[in-house]
Amino acid sequence: MPNHVPLRSLLLLSLIQKRFLKTSASPSSFNVQYLIDSCGLPSLLALSTYQKLQLDKKNLPNAYSVLQYLKAHDFSNTHISKLIDKYPRVLQVRVESNLKPKFDFFTENGFVGQLLPQLILSNPSVLRRALDSQIKPCFELLNSLLGCKENLVVALKRASWLLTVNLKVVIQPNVDLLIKEGLPLDRVAKLILWQPRAVLQKMDRMVYALHALKSMGLDVEDNIFIHALRVRIQLPETTWKKKIEGMKSLQWSEEEILGAFKRYPPILALSEKKIRSSMDFFINTMELERQNIIACPLFLGYSIDKRVRPRYNVIKVLKSKKLISRDKKMTTLLTINEKNFLTNYVSRYVDVVPGLLELYMGNGKTKMKDS
Repeated sequence: MPNHVPLRSLLLLSLIQKRFLKTSASPSSFNVQYLIDSCGLPSLLALSTYQKLQLDKKNLPNAYSVLQYLKAHDFSNTHISKLIDKYPRVLQVRVESNLKPKFDFFTENGFVGQLLPQLILSNPSVLRRALDSQIKPCFELLNSLLGCKENLVVALKRASWLLTVNLKVVIQPNVDLLIKEGLPLDRVAKLILWQPRAVLQKMDRMVYALHALKSMGLDVEDNIFIHALRVRIQLPETTWKKKIEGMKSLQWSEEEILGAFKRYPPILALSEKKIRSSMDFFINTMELERQNIIACPLFLGYSIDKRVRPRYNVIKVLKSKKLISRDKKMTTLLTINEKNFLTNYVSRYVDVVPGLLELYMGNGKTKMKDS
């Protein structure tokens, strides 16, 4: 039967592995067992690593040195197993000439403790890049743009690939253009922190996006501008038009759509399915006026299941029991932060309304009898 094929294959592979490892007289079996015992590698990964690297008595000492060095720098067996899976040849690099200079540089620049294995695991190819000609120039440029090592660490945690591209060729021209167009350097830094791929675009695409936003009346010095740029630069013109048409089908005018975009740019990064389902819940379940949503497009970005429905259910119960005024606007209750909502509308009444917390957490019934 087809469903039995994967299981049969796994069992057969397991038998092959066991027979391979039982051949104790074979040097290859010793080396595979070494990878299992020293690296904590699963037997299948140990076998494939051995086959790729052809480890023998000559290069085994270097592999041992690499393992010991990694463990001395907070790499757990799990980290090492993942690293070898992604980059088996790490066992062949030289500690003194490759790993040590790079690890020293990373730790000097804020990647200490678990941050170091996280950085390496997120982009093992950094170990193949030259320290002086690639890694250091990237650090220097990013540090000059981001302003401090703390921001640099945050940026590289999110996008470690920044260390393996030519930033002067790819990013610097776009940064220069943004500054020339009037975007303050601190906003450029935020753009790199929040959406680094936005500054990787081709120059003509960046020019087009800037022109499009300015023609809509957005000012580069406004806080909202970089959020709008993040969205606009990632949407090809055909996709942009398709999203506009999709919202028009929901009875939004183009003026309303562009106005909403200028107040909440991520609205045009949302899928049409998300917008439709959210509009349906707001209008048909919560009975909000369409103008309430247009006036506060941020509502469409909220998760219906995690934020909107739980709050709606709680407020509906509290109003039915006359514990809060019926005049309390649901639109206001949607925007207050989680801590305040939990304190003022859940914790305060949890002893008065049995099951209220469960209702808010999504584990209770939406209809509760009046007390």
